[in-house]
Amino acid sequence: MARVNDVGGQSGFGRVTVEPDEPPFHADWEARVYALNVAMLRRGVYNLDQFRDAIERMPPAEYLAASYYERWLHAVEALTAPRSGDG
Repeated sequence: MARVNDVGGQSGFGRVTVEPDEPPFHADWEARVYALNVAMLRRGVYNLDQFRDAIERMPPAEYLAASYYERWLHAVEALTAPRSGDG
């Protein structure tokens, strides 16, 4: 089953514009989400496959409305949120 992020071969999403001088982060919170994700990966809280899957499991409307680092934040939150039954 294809997920919303799997747009290979689809049209209608417009061109990807690459800005040569674009900064890696547009706001401080994006850099913090990046650093948080790196820390969680290095500590073994989750792995890269789990992180990617958490992004891909976002509801389609939320995925399409979210920015790149909003998707990252969603994944970090989903992977670190306490689950029912956890102490």
